[in-house]
Amino acid sequence: MNNRIAAAAFSLAAVLPFAFQSEPAVAQTSRSADPRIDGFDVAPVPRSIPGRELVFTLYGTPGGSAVVQIAGATGGLPLAETEAGVYEGTYTIRSRDHITAASKATVNLRVGNKVSSMVLDEPVIAPRNSGPTAAQRAAGVAPRIERFDVDAPSSLAAGEELMLSLNGTPGGTATAQIAGIKGKLAMAETRPGVYEGSYTIKNRDQIAPGAAVTSTLRVRDRETTAALGHPLVRSQAREGQRAERRAANACLTCGTVESINPVQVKGEGTYLGKIGGGIAGALIGSQIGNGKGTTVAEIAGAAGGVLAGNEIEKRMKTATHYEAVVRLDNGGTQTFSYAAPPSFAVGARVRAENGVLTAL
Repeated sequence: MNNRIAAAAFSLAAVLPFAFQSEPAVAQTSRSADPRIDGFDVAPVPRSIPGRELVFTLYGTPGGSAVVQIAGATGGLPLAETEAGVYEGTYTIRSRDHITAASKATVNLRVGNKVSSMVLDEPVIAPRNSGPTAAQRAAGVAPRIERFDVDAPSSLAAGEELMLSLNGTPGGTATAQIAGIKGKLAMAETRPGVYEGSYTIKNRDQIAPGAAVTSTLRVRDRETTAALGHPLVRSQAREGQRAERRAANACLTCGTVESINPVQVKGEGTYLGKIGGGIAGALIGSQIGNGKGTTVAEIAGAAGGVLAGNEIEKRMKTATHYEAVVRLDNGGTQTFSYAAPPSFAVGARVRAENGVLTAL
């Protein structure tokens, strides 16, 4: 009996070094932010006649794949990326389609394993100008635009960025059109009644300093428009005023929450868990055959107990934390970890102070 115990102990000692080897660290998969859709537009046609073409344009994150679904159409329309961040495609209306003035189009933009969607804020078939419908009249008063502005750079060269902002009725959908840019530009509601967006000028654009710029705010079935009250390229005096206003309102650590992701982190097993599991396994193995277990059973029980004890201890120590990805106003991103779900939601405006996010 003593010889068998000694043999089991020797075998267990041979197994333990392998069981105690540290497991390779599993790197957490980085969670990239959702792709951005800066604009989605269609050139509507007056009637749904077979053979007529609907031309779609999408501005968003480059390097993705975009597909448009049209209510009443028999198939989807893939958009081709004609240049970085610009996707275009043409759908030819078929005889078996049932596209009407009420049909809406939805686009899905996929980059990697992330997908963003946007519904076109206008029908693909231009409705006849017959005044407000009964639904529009029942919706109440039209939305209001209190302020619309475009903070343009000193030049309109390719690569420069246009910053759009609109203050108006909350809970709506805001877009802008600039003469020389194909399609509409989207503005997201960053705070109740505050809509913001940006657009990077592309080589294909032909924007004049005095280009017409209009915004549209739609709430349910009602909409209103407003025109920009100054040229896109401002005078030197206005540039100085803009620089002073930017300096006064600058917030280098402000941004918008893009995603909140739960992340599970598995705990590490210790020697106590492995040794405890090994002893328990050896005892169980010794009971095989009415307490007359063989040396093989004792060895197998000990080795299995080591692994089981280590795994149980790691599972007991598994924890979940939350990572909030923030898109800063300067274009960069930062990730903040929380032990519990944070109090703010995706889309909230926040400020980073000493490694902690506070709502604006």
